[in-house]
Amino acid sequence: MANIRVIKRRIKSIEGTAKITKAMEMIATSKLRRTQEAALAGRPYAQKMQEVLAHLSARVESIDSIHPLMEKRTVNRAAIIHITADRGLCGGLNANMNRLTGEFLTKPVAPTVVITVGRRGRDFMLRFRREIMAEFTGISDRPALADILPISRLVTDGYSNGDVDEVHLGYTQFVTTMRQQPTLQKILPIEPPEGEPRGVDYIYEPDAEGVMAELLPRFVEMQIYHALLEAIASEQAARMVAMRNATDNASDLVQDLTLMYNKVRQEMITKELLDITGGAVALE
Repeated sequence: MANIRVIKRRIKSIEGTAKITKAMEMIATSKLRRTQEAALAGRPYAQKMQEVLAHLSARVESIDSIHPLMEKRTVNRAAIIHITADRGLCGGLNANMNRLTGEFLTKPVAPTVVITVGRRGRDFMLRFRREIMAEFTGISDRPALADILPISRLVTDGYSNGDVDEVHLGYTQFVTTMRQQPTLQKILPIEPPEGEPRGVDYIYEPDAEGVMAELLPRFVEMQIYHALLEAIASEQAARMVAMRNATDNASDLVQDLTLMYNKVRQEMITKELLDITGGAVALE
């Protein structure tokens, strides 16, 4: 027979855990709206920059000679920016992103170094002894553009100097509250979108080549910053769902344990009544 005190202690412990997960769910919910709005607000800016880049590339005769960031060369050494969360308790978000990057690293076209953004990704790379070029942790859930400038300068300078010949970006894209998609994309060398926007004509000063040379580093910064916003929104959505599921599971477990507690208590009462009845009969 289960010990009634043990069951009661377990019920109290699980109820305490449920209070914590409920509080974490409410915190994640309050942060989700802000981070979701930031991620969605950045998408039109990113799309417009791609349109301008496509328009510029159509106006320039020799793209390869404009800027080192567009120079295509043989890949002898690559780099990947791996964005994850600093904390766990967000379901399979970090594990899915680590798995995607891990699969990429197992089949590299060349030796690949990793730039980690977030403790979970850094710990994963250290565990599997991957070469970490740099690590960035403790970035706020309200990041500013200045927060990613060291990352963008690291990859742009490395590419311009020939230290790396290709740079990829791995992050979790926010699709819906219930769905976050791990994503990998190549950001260097920059490949302008094909096709020229219709019905749009711009006048560039001093010239298209000069504007494009200034725009390309900003384009890399925009891609990394937007990826970070998407990853933060995905983290808060995943944590909210995970904590809600944990709270629901705790409630179900408390109900099952309460039922068990009542059954054990009823058995004890029945046994005591039988003992009293048996003693009374024996006295007669």
